Amino acid sequence: MTVRRDFQEPARCRPDLVIGREELFAGARDQLASGGSVLLHGPAGIGKSTVLRALAEEYGATARTVLRCSATESESHLPFLALADLLGLVLDDVSPRLPLAQRTALESALTGRGESSLQRDGLALRLAVLSALRALAARGGVLVVADDLQWLDPASAELLGFAARRLEGTPVQLLCAVRTEGQESREYDAHLRSCPPGTLAVRLGPLSRAQIAQLLDHRGHGGLPRSTVREIHRTSGGNPLFALELGRALADSPTPPRPGEPLPVPTSLRALVLSRLDMLSVEARRTLLVASAGARPTPALLHAAGRENAEAECAQAAELGLLATEPDAPAVRFAHPLISAALYAEAPAHERRAAHAALSTAASDPIERARHLALATTGTDPDVAARLAEAATLARDRGAPSVAAHLGLLAARHTPSDGAPSQEERRLQAAEDAITAGEIDLARDIAREVLARATVPADRVRAWITVIDSAGHTMAEVDAVFPQALADAGDDPRLLALVHYQLAWRALIVEGDFTEARQAAAHAAELAARGKDRRTELLSLAFQAQTETLMGHPEAPRTIKRALREPQDPRVAWHHNGAGSARFRWLVMGDQLAEARATVTALLREVRRRGSVESEVHFLRGLAETELRAGHCGRALELARESLRLARDSGIGETASAMLTSLAEASGGDVDRALALAREAVEHAEEDGDQMYLSRALGALGYAQLVAGDPAGTVRSLRRVRALELGLGITDPARGRWQGDLAEALVRIGEPAEAQDVIDAVREHALRLGRESVLAVLDRSEALVRAARGDLEAAVAQLTSAQGRLGKLGYGLEEARAALALARLRGRRPGAYDAATRMFRRCRALPWLRQVDESLAAPEPEPALAAPDALDALAVLAAMERQVAALVMEGATNREIAARLFISVKTVEATLTRVYRKLGIRSRVDIVRLAAARGRAEHGPS
Repeated sequence: MTVRRDFQEPARCRPDLVIGREELFAGARDQLASGGSVLLHGPAGIGKSTVLRALAEEYGATARTVLRCSATESESHLPFLALADLLGLVLDDVSPRLPLAQRTALESALTGRGESSLQRDGLALRLAVLSALRALAARGGVLVVADDLQWLDPASAELLGFAARRLEGTPVQLLCAVRTEGQESREYDAHLRSCPPGTLAVRLGPLSRAQIAQLLDHRGHGGLPRSTVREIHRTSGGNPLFALELGRALADSPTPPRPGEPLPVPTSLRALVLSRLDMLSVEARRTLLVASAGARPTPALLHAAGRENAEAECAQAAELGLLATEPDAPAVRFAHPLISAALYAEAPAHERRAAHAALSTAASDPIERARHLALATTGTDPDVAARLAEAATLARDRGAPSVAAHLGLLAARHTPSDGAPSQEERRLQAAEDAITAGEIDLARDIAREVLARATVPADRVRAWITVIDSAGHTMAEVDAVFPQALADAGDDPRLLALVHYQLAWRALIVEGDFTEARQAAAHAAELAARGKDRRTELLSLAFQAQTETLMGHPEAPRTIKRALREPQDPRVAWHHNGAGSARFRWLVMGDQLAEARATVTALLREVRRRGSVESEVHFLRGLAETELRAGHCGRALELARESLRLARDSGIGETASAMLTSLAEASGGDVDRALALAREAVEHAEEDGDQMYLSRALGALGYAQLVAGDPAGTVRSLRRVRALELGLGITDPARGRWQGDLAEALVRIGEPAEAQDVIDAVREHALRLGRESVLAVLDRSEALVRAARGDLEAAVAQLTSAQGRLGKLGYGLEEARAALALARLRGRRPGAYDAATRMFRRCRALPWLRQVDESLAAPEPEPALAAPDALDALAVLAAMERQVAALVMEGATNREIAARLFISVKTVEATLTRVYRKLGIRSRVDIVRLAAARGRAEHGPS
């Protein structure tokens, strides 16, 4: 494909804008920084020039000389043109340093004066280019930047390759880009052989759907529905240039494509592929049109659709590069999705309808037959609408809610104005399918369209509920909807139940009021029972049960049993807000990890079968949390990352997934990423006014800060959590399990009294609710308090007990943390850290293993505490400050003090700063002098 210059990437591109290429960019940058060369390759429009310019802009500043050329196809026949681009501006500088024969040949080639050619002056020209580059390199580094190597004139390519192969040992580097086609293409081999030895070849592949969405957003096309972004990604094949052109075409189009219709393909992209269509016969082109209209075209399908010579016509298209040749594959596959889209877009409307009409009888799948029938039919038709509605039901049952939503919209379009079901009912069903599929923007648009026309109260209330559902955890943004929904519901208990169920969620998310949320859910369940709406009744009971569980309310087990009674609604049984989910939460909080894992695994399997994106995101998080509790940190991290990818792709549950992934990263991955994700979750929760997840996000941040060695930051974050949960009415410590981390951090910053207060307050609720794992973690934290107060024997006994109990309960990571605390108390005796190391390795808890390594690397401090007389001299200090000062008197370094008191070096430094301020001194030496002076005053002269 020839890429026209008028829609190539802009000339400048900062490295931070190389979207989706960060890892490749970093590898290429490292290669250049080490003195090597880089060859970028990939198909047209894949972003080679963007990456090349970004690398040149960043790394070119470090070179003394930068030589550039960018060839074009139309100029590739002009000999020495690329060489003139490279050396033309430095010719006057290097010519005097070349031998006469080389200088004459080079000047003749670059200026056009004379008749220089490779055949006539081959050796002199080759040596002249090599000598010129060496002369430039003698004064400093040289970077040669060459884009579109495939269009270099042969003479320049030969000369550049000759020099490049002989530049080893000189500070000359090449940064080049060349077009190659196909995933397994080796077309760049010839160019790689023309580069310096050790050149790094970097292939740029297609971008992911999330990266395409990010690119479109950055270029001003961020308002597109997610379903449209998915279609752009599919049609573009992940090619960034093609995706941007499709995005621009959509922005310029006065009306978006209707359901079932492909994206508009702009003229700029059609020109890339349609020129080859002119070489096809008329019949072959019609065959390809039928193939482009089909979902999974095969030769058999084309025959059934009336294309008698399909094999020969497809072979002709394959020879022109329009179809991919796969001898073992029965499908007819276009070489690029854009070819299919451009071919379809170019065809007249009557030819498209004819293709769909043929496929409506030829396709074997009933869903496909119904879709083609709709696209072949104009106007309303009750029979076509009924077939489409049946196909939508079938797609829903197959676990394809996105397909169901689009078929439902087609059914509504073909439904007569007086049809039954009505157009609005079919649109609302499509909206609900869209929510299930994670196509929130589509669902919201459908609901608003219904509200603009509907007069039936039931239709209007369903549309309002769709608007509320599409807001997710940003319910504060749709506050004005609730009064309108209540007004439309009137006194109908079924409709009122729907609204009050949503009001229960609002009370929890927006107001942070668990008591009001519980009452609203109970009222919704009563209304639904009166209206004989079992689905809403079950959802309301499940919500009530979840709320009571988090509150530590004694009614929670009974409410769960009510929600699990028959008759059940299968749509609720697997729903993320259903009774199954409530039971899973109860099991996790009650330390029944094996049963919780089995429960959530079954739920996840079912929602994947049904295609419910929101429920899948939710249960992926649930399974990740269960694995994390069990100490399977590697598995938890995989699941959490999968949940986050799906959440970001669908726009559902991003805050919750970022929070959970932060916990998993801090336990088994990258601590810096854990901190970034936790801060992102806190920011989003605050922006959304989501009180429920704000406390969870702050809890994740506090844990990540603890693992990162920032106990002061942990205390700040978790004190906020404590205040938030007190205001929310959450009393069950198993909800967030942050209390032990807060107590441990308080000990580390020298506040053991506050740590004990936290432990005592939480223990009361944990005992009442029977939260055994929480009690064991509290004992671990209390042992650290005792150790900080000097009661090492009691601390060791309590830690040993806590470790054993956590192991029996199956909390592998918490057990390993107890073993680490025990090892630190016992010092570096032979084998003291072996148990903790073994446990952390079994958990794949890499950040905690690093803490073991740091403890082993710290010098062994003197075991004795400072003498009481010296401590009396420092009576004005807090407990932790006195301990740090006492160890300073013994001559301990900051690292030794940190190891002795189980705190970070940063905490030691901050504590010493407070000591200096309180005592009016400036250094460690002054602490020793102050203590010595007090000792002399008390004991007198010797």
